[in-house]
Amino acid sequence: MVRAFARSPRSPELLCAPGNAGIAADAECLPAVVAEDVDAVLAAAREHAVDLVAVGPEAPLVGGLVDALEAAGIAAFGPSAAAAELEGSKAFAKQVMEAAGVPTASHVLLRNRDEALEQLTRACYPAVLKADGLAAGKGVMICADEAEARDAVEVFFAERRFGETIVVLEEFLAGEELSLLALCDGENVVPLAPAQDYKRIFDGDEGPNTGGMGSYSPAIDCEPEMIDEIVDEVHLPVLAEMARRGRPFHGVLYAGLMLSPKGFDVLEFNVRFGDPETQAVLPRLRSDLLELCQAAREPGGLAGVEPEWSGDWAVTVVLASAGYPESSSKGDVIHGLAEAAELAEVTHAGTAERGGEIVTAGGRVLNVTALGGTAAIARDRAYDAARRISFDGMQIRSDIAARAVEAEGSYLAPDMANGHREL
Repeated sequence: MVRAFARSPRSPELLCAPGNAGIAADAECLPAVVAEDVDAVLAAAREHAVDLVAVGPEAPLVGGLVDALEAAGIAAFGPSAAAAELEGSKAFAKQVMEAAGVPTASHVLLRNRDEALEQLTRACYPAVLKADGLAAGKGVMICADEAEARDAVEVFFAERRFGETIVVLEEFLAGEELSLLALCDGENVVPLAPAQDYKRIFDGDEGPNTGGMGSYSPAIDCEPEMIDEIVDEVHLPVLAEMARRGRPFHGVLYAGLMLSPKGFDVLEFNVRFGDPETQAVLPRLRSDLLELCQAAREPGGLAGVEPEWSGDWAVTVVLASAGYPESSSKGDVIHGLAEAAELAEVTHAGTAERGGEIVTAGGRVLNVTALGGTAAIARDRAYDAARRISFDGMQIRSDIAARAVEAEGSYLAPDMANGHREL
């Protein structure tokens, strides 16, 4: 988001709270301001007399940051807390989809451990269990049988890892995932370029779910006609239902979908720029993101807007730390950033500066994004750049965008080890 705002013809002065070691090269960081601390963000916005606050993470959106900023007379991009419940509660999102007639998996709400265990005896497997609240992309467990589902219930209710009081038991959907982010002004929907995300930690979509290990754009399974169909059957009905409930939606409505021969179903909603799809989508945007975000704040502000896109492909590869997603390693020195940046765009996630060195500071550490005239060229460039980077325990999937390359009939395998790597 920082890089995209920096490309604006308006040449805005950018501040980021709290920021990280990479963002510090593109914006002034406010490391003492925690994004989830509404009062601290509000105070910083006042102190620096900012014109617009664009909220990135989900937690401050659900926590009412946009409401607090707007009440103080400070323009903010993002949904209100009431509208952000589309991501803050999967149970609420299911209610909205049902009322709006949006296609989604059948589900049952489980409100306690005993009720959950009873329902599991009647469930069809594989089945999906989801934490109702925010879980940083890791609150989903796909269970092959009842035994795995019972273990998952213990995690959700006994350990309360995500602090939830409700768990959603959902029908398992098979197919190809698709992410369609759209800018919304409460009435109008402007779809962004479609992308495909890779949620599992290992190659071949094996292992536990993560916040995302890579992405590419455009998505090979999504033609312009399908984008129009998704907007008509998902985004617009949801906006209408949210307005009917007195919760008009302004900001980014991200629909995570599953495509199958029978059509598409919504897996989840995010109410923000989703990670890592955004890393593959925004580098292709030729329109002014700042102008688009400001327009989305006003009812009807996006009417007739059609963003301009590069014809290039974009491929994003995520570099994660040792132990992710169950845990993360911090303090490992990162090597090769300058060399990688000569070949592709490197964006920082879980990094920090320590004694003049850049070190790991979270689960997903870096994103490497490359553009190219074909999926093969973009993919090779991304992996070539990623190969220049190293840190202890680095994890990387080697199959990001492989399907896209195969689909265009020009597969060029990158020069790296087969399968998932732990370095």
